[in-house]
Amino acid sequence: MTIKRLTPNFYTDDVAACVKFWVDRLGFEKTVEVPEPGGLAFAALQKGSIELMYGSFASLEREPAGGAFKKGTSCLFIEVDDVNAALEAMQGAPGVAEMHKTFYGSTEFTVTDPAGHMVTFAQFG
Repeated sequence: MTIKRLTPNFYTDDVAACVKFWVDRLGFEKTVEVPEPGGLAFAALQKGSIELMYGSFASLEREPAGGAFKKGTSCLFIEVDDVNAALEAMQGAPGVAEMHKTFYGSTEFTVTDPAGHMVTFAQFG
């Protein structure tokens, strides 16, 4: 078996707000959009070879595996070549951890997306 792709799929009450977060702040492109009454049921975002997906909790209830889903916080770890540029792009986003040096050699900070998922930006070296 060959794994072709691994794509994080997050859930939220407001798919459109999460799309705006990634498109406006980091230049992602919305590649797929599935509307539902009152908003979006699903959206896929892409930048280069990186892809993210967001689905609504309402749409999840209609999925066979939806009953097994447990709400909680997820975390993305994003390695960047310029952590200061990432910090500038994230100005105004709710912060979880300010810029700091880690014991494993990175300089990083953490914010949350509109759904409350943590997003850590890190630069090594």
